[in-house]
Amino acid sequence: MESTELQQQLFTHLKKNIPPHLSLVDELCDLLDLGSDSVYRRIRGEKPLTLAELKKICEHYHVSIDQLLQLQNESAFFDAPGINSTPENFSDYLKEILIKFRHLNTFKKKEIRYFCKDIPIWYFYLFPELAAFKTFFWSKTLYNQPELTNKKFSLTGYPYYECFLIGQQILEEQNQIPAIELWNVESINSTINQIKYYREIGNFKTDDDFIAVIDSLRQTLDHLQLQAEKGLKFLPGVTDLSYKAPIQFYLNELIMGNNTMLLNLDGKQLAMITYGVFNYLFTSDDRFSNKIATMFETLFSRSTLVSKADEKARNRFFNHLQKEVDSLRK
Repeated sequence: MESTELQQQLFTHLKKNIPPHLSLVDELCDLLDLGSDSVYRRIRGEKPLTLAELKKICEHYHVSIDQLLQLQNESAFFDAPGINSTPENFSDYLKEILIKFRHLNTFKKKEIRYFCKDIPIWYFYLFPELAAFKTFFWSKTLYNQPELTNKKFSLTGYPYYECFLIGQQILEEQNQIPAIELWNVESINSTINQIKYYREIGNFKTDDDFIAVIDSLRQTLDHLQLQAEKGLKFLPGVTDLSYKAPIQFYLNELIMGNNTMLLNLDGKQLAMITYGVFNYLFTSDDRFSNKIATMFETLFSRSTLVSKADEKARNRFFNHLQKEVDSLRK
């Protein structure tokens, strides 16, 4: 393939993968420090890109040279946001999630498919008590924030209002994106075990704090069940007029999830896999994304759809989860 044709294919790929309201020419003018005429000559293939320009474009738009050259190997390019730094606190991490969801909502057609190993993080911010507990747990146990050393959780001491408000904003954005979620009875286990562990080692300051977190988890499950019943996403306490995007809720009792996500954005697929608990690897590699898409289709075909359907299976699933929560009181 001629280098001119490869260059034109690169720009065609970029046009398809940026939000429609953005101008590729304007972005390239800023990125390459060139005038619009110079950029147009490169887009038309009249002027070859320099290696330095190609490097800037590939880094900025997360384009793999392997993909560009159509090399038939088994390598796939992944983007790892945050690999060079770590947020100073959990509110900064949540702000990064909020920015990502706001970006997703710039696309006209979008959808998220989520294979849940755990409850998706944004659902922990439906109610303030569970949000405070999870933020405290993550900040102390995973982020190792020194100010939390030897501290016990209490709602008065660690309400994390800022994180709750950011979480509510994430929910507002996430609720605008149609979703298909695949759950398993194990999806609640990590949260159950965290609450149980803190109770056993005496890390709740008072019994009232412990009970409030359990009650808040019950409320969260009630809300998720209501969303599954209606097949729509919405915040607690709102009227029907405030209901947002549709959600399809599948149950699979045999296969445990791994928090893999597949995004469909204006016809382009983006696959996401987890590493290091909170971090994701992203790729737009068609081969990898197509394999993930095939995995989802296979799992959906072997799962039970309980959103707006199969009330018996839906109630049995959520009743089982509520019993798991109630077992914490004993």
